[in-house]
Amino acid sequence: MALFGDSITTDHISPAGSIKESSPAGQWLLQHGVQKADFNSYGARRGNHDVMMRGTFANVRIKNLMIAPTADGSREEGGVTVFQSEGPLQGEKMFIFDAAMQYMAQKTPTVVFAGEEYGTGSSRDWAAKGTQLLGIKAVVARSFERIHRSNLVGMGVLPLQFKGADSWQTLGLVGNEVIDVVPDIALTPQSDATLVIHREDGTRQEVVVTLRIDTPIEVDYYQAGGILPFVLRQLLAGS
Repeated sequence: MALFGDSITTDHISPAGSIKESSPAGQWLLQHGVQKADFNSYGARRGNHDVMMRGTFANVRIKNLMIAPTADGSREEGGVTVFQSEGPLQGEKMFIFDAAMQYMAQKTPTVVFAGEEYGTGSSRDWAAKGTQLLGIKAVVARSFERIHRSNLVGMGVLPLQFKGADSWQTLGLVGNEVIDVVPDIALTPQSDATLVIHREDGTRQEVVVTLRIDTPIEVDYYQAGGILPFVLRQLLAGS
């Protein structure tokens, strides 16, 4: 879904600022009779599921490095990606939300790659919730901010950390690869997992990463699909 650099904050992932008219959230509001002057901000609409889901990765300053640089070497900003699945939309640039809906309709899970300190900033719950709602099943980063890593597990999203000097850049990823994630079958905390990278030219590469499910209770949360399904199952089992 995306290739990000270092220091992607929770505000990059789930912005609090103004809603652009051309964005998926802005278009949804217009379609539901809200005038642009009344859009307000993502922060003010935190209780609106439809707006916040569409706002995930919609920060106007976020840079998805899957998008090729312009002639002067600069990178486009905004929550866009390049759709990769075969079909008439393959290779089309679109908003991350729109691509996510296409992938989910095809039952194609997606993954995000990032650099150091992924998820820094405030412990914004929508940053993990929105990630899960867009069908992103794993985030592979050089390192994670502590609370956001925990929130990802709590939403049933697998955090994976590169080992040593590995990164998506050193692996030469460009965004058109198919990624298989193969964790330890027991999901042992901080065990090794394997990324199997299938490249467009037909070659295959295996890379060992660290499973950043850090505690036994987090294993239970993840296996239940997240902390809310876990709690519901506990309540039902006790009723």
